[in-house]
Amino acid sequence: MSERLRVDVTIVGGGIAGCAAAVALRKAGLTVVLLEKNLCGAGASGVNFGGVRQQGRHLAELPLARRARPLWDELDERLGEDVEFQATGHLKLARSDADMAQLERYAQDAAEHGLRLKLLGASTLRSEHPWLGPDVVGASLCAEDGQANPRLVGPAFARLARRLGTDVREHAAAISASRSGDGFETRTDRLEVQSRFLVNCAGVAAGRIAAGFGEEVPLRPLVPNMLVTEPLPFFINRSIGVCGGGVYLRQIARGNAILGGGDGWGDTECNRSRPMTGTSLDAMTSALALVPALAGSLVIRTWAGIDGEMPDSIPVIGFSATTPNLVHAFGFSGHGFQLGPIVGEIIAELLTQGRSASPLAPFAIERFAGATQTLPSTAGVGQ
Repeated sequence: MSERLRVDVTIVGGGIAGCAAAVALRKAGLTVVLLEKNLCGAGASGVNFGGVRQQGRHLAELPLARRARPLWDELDERLGEDVEFQATGHLKLARSDADMAQLERYAQDAAEHGLRLKLLGASTLRSEHPWLGPDVVGASLCAEDGQANPRLVGPAFARLARRLGTDVREHAAAISASRSGDGFETRTDRLEVQSRFLVNCAGVAAGRIAAGFGEEVPLRPLVPNMLVTEPLPFFINRSIGVCGGGVYLRQIARGNAILGGGDGWGDTECNRSRPMTGTSLDAMTSALALVPALAGSLVIRTWAGIDGEMPDSIPVIGFSATTPNLVHAFGFSGHGFQLGPIVGEIIAELLTQGRSASPLAPFAIERFAGATQTLPSTAGVGQ
C-alpha cells in the first residue's frame, strides 16, 4: 500500500536547482517533498566540469548569471560546508584573428549587462600565462569567474534542505504527475503526494513531465565526456574555455587537471552514460595543443553524465503555459551549474510572489509551442 502525503510543493528532481528551491521554499514557510530518482546531486549537477562561469553565456542568461555570482562567495557559509569554490578567473582563448574579433564583440555586449571582461593580446597573455601553447593568439579574461567541486554542491544543498524540514526522498522516481482537484498528484512506486504546486526540475526526464501537461518540447540528451589526470605540480591558475568550443580544462588545488570535450554515450531509459575512448583521446589532443605541459600526465578516470539540451541552448524556466501552479526549470544544456543556486531562489519567488525579480521571458516554455518532443533513449550528443 502506498504512503500518502499532502504538502504545499512537490519538487521532481534533486539537482542543485531542485534542492536550492527546496531550501528557499522552506525558508518561506512552505511544506515540501522532493523526489529524486537516484541520489541528490548525482545527475548532471554532480558530473559536470564545475565551472562557475558568466563569460561566454547566451546574453539572455547573463542577468541570471550576474545575480547568481554573489551567491557563490557566501555558499560555504549558507550550506555549512566547503564546496571548494575559488574565484580563479575564466580565460576564453582565441586561436585566430576571427576568434579574437568574436571575443571583442562579446565583451562589448556583456558590458551592457555589467560584466567587465579584459581582452588580452598575445604578448600580455603569454607573459601572464607562459604555460599556454603557441596556437593561442589572445584571450578574454573574466576575473570574477571560477570553479567549484560539483560532487559536493548538490549533496550539500540536499542536506541543508533536510535540516530545514524538506521531506527528501531519494531512489524515488516520479512515475506519474497529474492534476488532482485544484492541485497535483505525483506518484512513485511507494508514495502518493498531493500538493498545491508542482516543480519540474527533472533534468533530461523533464520533457516527459511537461508533455504530460500538454507542453511538448524538443528536449534531447546531452552527454558531456570528462577526464581527470593524476595530481601534477600546480600551474594552471585559470579555468579555461576556448572560442568555438571543443575542449575546456582547469586544475584543482590537489593538482589534478580536469578536462572535457566532445560527446559520450547515454541511455535515458536506464539512466546510464559512459565516456567514449575516441572522444577522450580527441579531448587529450586538443588539451595538449593549448597546454603542452600536460604531456606525459596520466589520465586516471573518465566519465560522462546526462543533461537535457534545448535547441537554442538556453533553459526553460518559469510557469507552465497550460497548467496553473506548475513551474518548469530544465534544459540547462550543459551550463546550469553556476545558475543552480539562483534558479532555486527564482522558483521560490514564482511560487510565493507570482513573479521573479529576474527577466524570464527568454526562457518561457511557450517558445516551443507546437514543437515535437525529441528524446531518444540512447544518444551520443554533447556540448
